[in-house]
Amino acid sequence: MPTSLNVVAVIDDDPIMLEATSSLLSAFAFTTESYESAEAFLESAATSRAGCLVCDIHLGGASGLDLARRLAADGTKLPIIFVTGSDAESIRQQATELGCVAFLRKPFFSTALIEALTKLRRNGAHC
Repeated sequence: MPTSLNVVAVIDDDPIMLEATSSLLSAFAFTTESYESAEAFLESAATSRAGCLVCDIHLGGASGLDLARRLAADGTKLPIIFVTGSDAESIRQQATELGCVAFLRKPFFSTALIEALTKLRRNGAHC
């Protein structure tokens, strides 16, 4: 299924954070797809219209980093903005090596997320 410039998949196992991030993006004219786990996203990946992901690193099952590795192994090249409550340098380094386009530490300013998505759009990415 073709991706859309304005569709963002939000992946977070915290229902409050998932809803808050989705609502924020909707307020800025993004369409969102919400997933509570990496596995839920992978089950829907074939029909997803998302042009990029906003993904928590620490999820209940497979991590956001595991998801990024799986997508890369499958040849899927979606830009990923990672969010995390941890600021461990090793996690940041792994995310960078996996090609994340932004790394936001929770709690993050809403403007930081919108700026990252706007920059992706400006650079011709699918968000």
